[in-house]
Amino acid sequence: MRANGLIVGVAGATGAVGTEMLRVLEDRDFPCDTVVPMASESGGRSVVFRGHDVPVVELAESALDCVDILLMATSASVSEAFAPRAAAHGVPVIDNSRAFRMDSDVPLIVPEVNPGALVGHGNIIANPNCSTIQTVLALEPIRQAAGLVRVVLSTYQSVSGTGTAAIEELEEQSRAVLDGDPAVTRVYPHRIAFNVLPAIDIFDDEGHSREETKMMRETRKIMGLPGLRVAATCVRVPVFRGHAVSMNVETETCLSPDACREVLSRAPGVAVLDDPSADVYPTPLDSEGNDTTWVGRVRRDPSVENGLMLWVVSDNLRKGAATNAVQVAELLLEQEIDGRGADGGSQGATGGGRTGVGDTGAPNIGEVHTDVGDTGATGTGSEQSGDPNGATDTDAGRALS
Repeated sequence: MRANGLIVGVAGATGAVGTEMLRVLEDRDFPCDTVVPMASESGGRSVVFRGHDVPVVELAESALDCVDILLMATSASVSEAFAPRAAAHGVPVIDNSRAFRMDSDVPLIVPEVNPGALVGHGNIIANPNCSTIQTVLALEPIRQAAGLVRVVLSTYQSVSGTGTAAIEELEEQSRAVLDGDPAVTRVYPHRIAFNVLPAIDIFDDEGHSREETKMMRETRKIMGLPGLRVAATCVRVPVFRGHAVSMNVETETCLSPDACREVLSRAPGVAVLDDPSADVYPTPLDSEGNDTTWVGRVRRDPSVENGLMLWVVSDNLRKGAATNAVQVAELLLEQEIDGRGADGGSQGATGGGRTGVGDTGAPNIGEVHTDVGDTGATGTGSEQSGDPNGATDTDAGRALS
């Protein structure tokens, strides 16, 4: 793989997450000559990259021959069909869907948390679920300072995690309700406008949604803590963009709220916004269009001896999907330059060690589930139906996770 003048393929380029990937590549001045935007149906469309119109091509095996890196913001089924083909051609694939995340031989990467897991990759690298990314960014500095015993997560996930169709549905339903007209439901099983839905994706026999299972399993894998006790409840809220997570964290040793704020303020990619008496705390609006994971409402959990409670907010389309994928691509280039690419000997799926990757990059758009297909149009998104690349949850129909 060339270190300069790369050609980057973006599959699902017309969906919510794919569009953001193109923006992030430009924002971060990624060292590529051009991009090849791909969609399952090109339809004569084009995208703008660095001020130029670039035609969208059909996602087909022949299109994979001309790219050096492939970013995939497609549904799990599309990723399963094309990622192995690209990898077989020697093209590193960074996939935003749920398709490969829990495969033991596929690294699941958040560059600020487990960059070492990328060494020895087999040309397929998984991008985590959007809410998982912001969760581990806040948990890792706490783990380093005081260890982790148990984590309880409650998410408040915006509709962009499901994809473009869900964004349109929230807007249309809100207008209809305010005008006194019937609200038409197409994407979600119930009205999302002025409502909250405690259901993201399908449910298993124990009553956990797929989104909740993803968060629990992915958190353990990324952090290299297979025995960590994690519980999650994932909720869709009528917000266009930005996910929030309420976290109860039980630590091995005591960590005061002040000490917690201090370690979080030094963590790459994380910023503390925490003075509730002055109405200072992060909201989804604070995260929109930037790559920072914002933390506030840090306080002691009185229900356990060593416990903390905190509130974590991030743009699900940017750091929760597109930015993280591009940062992984940057890390790939660094390893190629250092001679530690796919031949460098694996450190396993969990890897370890923090790095200073946490630059927040430039602001811009954020749970598109990499299963957002690539139309960015319909799709219940992975967060909703289990296929987000149109969504933000990496499986929600055309967003991401």
